[in-house]
Amino acid sequence: MNPAAPMNPAAPADAVPPENRAAPGNRATPAEELLTVRDLRVGFRRHGRPVPAVRGLSFDVAAGEVLAVVGESGAGKSLTALALLGLTPPGAEVGGSVRLRGRELVDAPRSVWREVRGRRISLVPQDALAVLSPVHTVGEQIAAAVRSVRRVSRSEAWSRAVAALEQVGIADAARRARAHPHEFSGGMRQRAVIAMAMVNEPELVVADEPTTALDAALQAQLLDTLTQARQRTGAALLLVTHDLGIVAGHADRVLIMYAGRHMEDGPVRRVLTEPRTPYTAGLLASLPPERSTTRRLAAIPGSPPTARELLAGGDGCAFAPRCPLAEERCAGTAPPAVATERTDHRAACHRWPELAALGPTLFTDEPAEVPRA
Repeated sequence: MNPAAPMNPAAPADAVPPENRAAPGNRATPAEELLTVRDLRVGFRRHGRPVPAVRGLSFDVAAGEVLAVVGESGAGKSLTALALLGLTPPGAEVGGSVRLRGRELVDAPRSVWREVRGRRISLVPQDALAVLSPVHTVGEQIAAAVRSVRRVSRSEAWSRAVAALEQVGIADAARRARAHPHEFSGGMRQRAVIAMAMVNEPELVVADEPTTALDAALQAQLLDTLTQARQRTGAALLLVTHDLGIVAGHADRVLIMYAGRHMEDGPVRRVLTEPRTPYTAGLLASLPPERSTTRRLAAIPGSPPTARELLAGGDGCAFAPRCPLAEERCAGTAPPAVATERTDHRAACHRWPELAALGPTLFTDEPAEVPRA
């Protein structure tokens, strides 16, 4: 992995008065900070040119905290999650800094990843079948995860695997541990990968759309299972999702991404009730109401930019072509993330103060409802 500095033209340091600049991570003391991400850049080369996918992303995750990462398809959410685990696809160029308890992980050698991955950071993937081997039993695979980071006997690893399945709600876990993945339902397979992610009691769990393919009832059950599992160990959770209802019910803070960049972040309730970027306001306005109503759902006009459009768009705000508040300076300079009325609520928008009056009504004549837990 090589730094890809050309993919992230930085905003001028003097673009924001010093008193308005906001560094991420001001919710916790340095001792509490678990993950520190600064200027994360991920991209690929196409015809010799860098194609950006994640562009200068910065955020922190405190110990025991749940941070939700939200955005449309193509926003760079999943690629960000993979970069935290050193699992970006072949050919990806990664730059910036990812520090776990102060240890740098970008360009870290394999010896460091062997110590970190699985033991200190683990992954709950979107598709359980993508990580579960069809030729080994579920119990064997979880036991193998134990033995990959701990010096224990096979019998001890097996006992830990069965206990992990019990903790995620698999009935008759000792028997089901001897089953193969195809003998599990979709919900049970997802519980199994949660068990695999939690069996070594990591400090940080990265969950990439862990319930997308499941119905609403199973989604709620699995999210509760994941919450209970991480609460037992005190693990922090980085939850990648597109569902603001999940965010409202399970996250402490939320980071909104668009076209690979930070748009807004802050405490969940604050961001969902007092959005300070037009993009967040548009996401909220497009939510279906919980009660019967004649209000027509709002929609953000247009589509997210393609990689080619990002390359041709220069240094301006990528959301400007879809934004009802866009003006000339938006197309010329991408706004940096700055503190709004509170230091723990940041927005990357030149016109964020005007959102205080408009909020979700920017895209509709009626106020949108905030999703409830």
